[in-house]
Amino acid sequence: MKGNFTIVLKVSVALAAAFVLVGVLIPDRLETAMATAQTFMFETFGWYYQILTTSLFIFAIWLAFSKYGKVKLGGPKEKPEFTRPVWFSMLFSAGIGIGLLFYGVSEPIAHFADPPRGDGGTEEAAVNGVRYTWLHWGLHAWSIYALVALALALQQFRYKAPGLMSTTLSPIFGDRMKGGWGNAVDVIAVFATLFGVAASLGLGSQQINSGLVFLFDIPYNFTVQLIIMTIITVIFVISASTGIKKGIKYLSTINMSITGLLLLFVFIVGPTLFLLNMFTSSLGSYLRTFFDMGLRMSPVDEQEAGWTQVWTVFYWAWWISWTPFVGMFVARVSRGRTIREFIAGVILAPSLVTFIWFAVFGGTGIYMELYEGLNVSGQELETALFYVFQELPFTMIISAFTIIIITIFFVTTADSATFVLGMQSTGGNLNPPVKIKILWGFIFVSATAVLLAAGGLDAFQTAIVVSAFPLSFILILMCVGIVKTLSDEKNMKIRRK
Repeated sequence: MKGNFTIVLKVSVALAAAFVLVGVLIPDRLETAMATAQTFMFETFGWYYQILTTSLFIFAIWLAFSKYGKVKLGGPKEKPEFTRPVWFSMLFSAGIGIGLLFYGVSEPIAHFADPPRGDGGTEEAAVNGVRYTWLHWGLHAWSIYALVALALALQQFRYKAPGLMSTTLSPIFGDRMKGGWGNAVDVIAVFATLFGVAASLGLGSQQINSGLVFLFDIPYNFTVQLIIMTIITVIFVISASTGIKKGIKYLSTINMSITGLLLLFVFIVGPTLFLLNMFTSSLGSYLRTFFDMGLRMSPVDEQEAGWTQVWTVFYWAWWISWTPFVGMFVARVSRGRTIREFIAGVILAPSLVTFIWFAVFGGTGIYMELYEGLNVSGQELETALFYVFQELPFTMIISAFTIIIITIFFVTTADSATFVLGMQSTGGNLNPPVKIKILWGFIFVSATAVLLAAGGLDAFQTAIVVSAFPLSFILILMCVGIVKTLSDEKNMKIRRK
């Protein structure tokens, strides 16, 4: 069995190195091929991603309220390893991180200015701008994470199986997952993790660069972003060497505290009453149109269909590509919790925070454009947040704090990712060797640099959508495996009686 895990490590590293090499030697061809692949995946399989994501949400809610809700992720008397506040901070930092700051202002204002339906720049578009953002960052996304983490935690903590994606399919395929098929599943998971995390790190380096432009007039270019990634690589390598109970735990807790203070500051000094009204109106609109948004494909409206493909379908693929990373990490820190508590904690709590976050930051940007005449929507995605900060008190201080927050999110994301990749390539080892984590850290930083050079955000989108497609079928099988595992355990208890 040890040899099989060595194969996963060797094959994954070789394929990742080959991708980096192609990006260095023939970047133009790589960019062309990725653009073609992105168009094909968006147009051909958008409907599939929509149906899959909504179905996963329904399945997660059913599990929480089913007879299996009281089942513990571990032994009957096992207690959670981390307190709820620490647990929440860790899963939240790993699950969203940099994206909150990158898209906090830029996505709601983009949907406000250019909505899928109707005219942009109106009062109706203002509410819809926040509502559409909630769709992409809320209940759907966290349902995907929760199910993968649940499947992993069940096998790890109740049946002492290795923490591998392939083991979650063992209830269906048995010992066949210990051979070539299992290796293939684990390699797919490694690559989805690699590209999903690379996208977040690329966005983080771009936004740190844009913040430095505002603060110190440092040029915005690939070279600066490469320097940023190099510096942060050194930081997260140090963090990775301290282990999950020190580096990730302490950084996650600190970052959530600082992030909460930033949110409170913007809420207080911003248009507070407008933001409260925005949150309330958006919540009603979101709940009323929840399933309509989650299943919309617009077969006769090309403009709306294009919007859905570029935004919604991309997000569903992004979250799926992140599931090995977030799922393994959340499973690792969730031992001892019941399925009901686990699903409620992983889906509802982070979703509520993202709702508040986007209502406050996105609502502030929309207010400035709608009532103060500022061109917030005309800013690049990575600069919109700092543009809004220019209109608030203590601009330099909050901009500097934001760069610190992004940097810590960068470190915790990279640290968590190296931990998960280390687990996946060392047979599910809950404490992978530091040298393996460092190896993966340098690999995905290299992959991030290649994708930045090959087309920036478009290249990240392509890598995510393509890598998520095969992984999506594994997710479906994992859900079948969850039901089979819980059902078999229930029947075994009945027979014992």
